[in-house]
Amino acid sequence: MLQEKTIETKAAPLVAELESYRQQYEAIRADAQGLVEGLTEAQFNWRNAAGRWSIAECLAHLNATGQVFLPRLDRAMKRAREEQRLSAGPYRHGFIGNFLVRQIDAPIKRLKTKSPKMFAPMPEHLSSVVVPAFATLQEEILRRIEQANGLDLGRVKIASPISKLVKLSLGQWFAFIAAHERRHLWQARQMRNHAQFPRA
Repeated sequence: MLQEKTIETKAAPLVAELESYRQQYEAIRADAQGLVEGLTEAQFNWRNAAGRWSIAECLAHLNATGQVFLPRLDRAMKRAREEQRLSAGPYRHGFIGNFLVRQIDAPIKRLKTKSPKMFAPMPEHLSSVVVPAFATLQEEILRRIEQANGLDLGRVKIASPISKLVKLSLGQWFAFIAAHERRHLWQARQMRNHAQFPRA
């Protein structure tokens, strides 16, 4: 009896833009791991003043925003596949989206924004819940980057969950989310490096 041969298919290499995003999220994951390494619960939830976010709140905020953005990416990519919005690049992205990505990135610049209530974190969090959730979020984003390979990253538009008037391209959303994560990891790092940060 002849044995059936299984044919393994290899995924196509990521286009250059997506490969850049993949590297950014890998760096973010490593940065977050180093940030929370060795922290006690008290340190994880410490803040130096009212109105400032602790390390826990920064990560919880990113987890909350990620859960809102991921379904939007999924719907947009599914629709793009159905409509055959395909391209191997290079891609063109709008000025406004590129500007927002630059402004939201770390270190925090003049453009300071107040987080919408839907993304505001609760004051106390368990590291055993928040940290694994953030790691899982990065894995989920990396999976979306692979799924986006072959799509036209410039023509696929997605409205902001905050305002339908603001639309960014699929590529810009990957860049924006990464910049937003770097912003709050930078913010959390400032808290850990604070002179009054409690000792373990």
